[in-house]
Amino acid sequence: MGIKEILVFLILFGANLLQAITGFAGTLISMPPTMKLIGVDEAKALLNAIAQISSLMIVITGFRHINWKEFFKMFVLMAAGMVVGMKIFEVFPMQQLLTFYGIMIIVIALDKLFVKKQLRLPAVLMLFVIFAAGIIHGMFVSGGALLVIYAAGALKDKEEFRATIALIWLTIGCYITGIQFQAGHFNSHVWFLLIAGIIPVFAGTWIGTKLVKKLPQEIFMKMTYILLLLSGVMAIV
Repeated sequence: MGIKEILVFLILFGANLLQAITGFAGTLISMPPTMKLIGVDEAKALLNAIAQISSLMIVITGFRHINWKEFFKMFVLMAAGMVVGMKIFEVFPMQQLLTFYGIMIIVIALDKLFVKKQLRLPAVLMLFVIFAAGIIHGMFVSGGALLVIYAAGALKDKEEFRATIALIWLTIGCYITGIQFQAGHFNSHVWFLLIAGIIPVFAGTWIGTKLVKKLPQEIFMKMTYILLLLSGVMAIV
């Protein structure tokens, strides 16, 4: 195990700690630096599998809170968007995609840091937001930031929100994992990082869950958005 693997484990720990506190941006924060360390295909395979594990835990404990109507609506539109996103990923040059991805992350971070007013869009545009979330998820397994724009309004209850969104990542993640298996992205290196990475993932989640009860969430939200901003810059440079 080298310095790159140690850095990946530290990224997994930090991202899941912040994810447990804020409920937002775990994959967005961890994807750009992980791609720089181990490559795009391995990073996507690893982080998608990690997201499935954490999502499965939430689904099991919160199954009764799932909003099935909203789940199927989001699932269909995101799945359609993912097909488009995967095609875009195959066709366009990687550096152009990374630049777009980085700019998107930076815009989201700046919006969360400086724009306090919640975005309200017409119903038709909200459906397009779900579709766009699928496109980003198909490209970089990071569609959560866009999906939250819709889900925050449609799923008012906290437990309903967590369980329904977790089921989206679990089911869509299975499809992505199947494609990644066929493409040979789950090599021995990814398997090592996945198995060993469960420890920092659970540690970060556990510590984050404890911290969220003791410290002001606003501090961690700002910290998350600042890290998100740095992560977006890292995707571009």
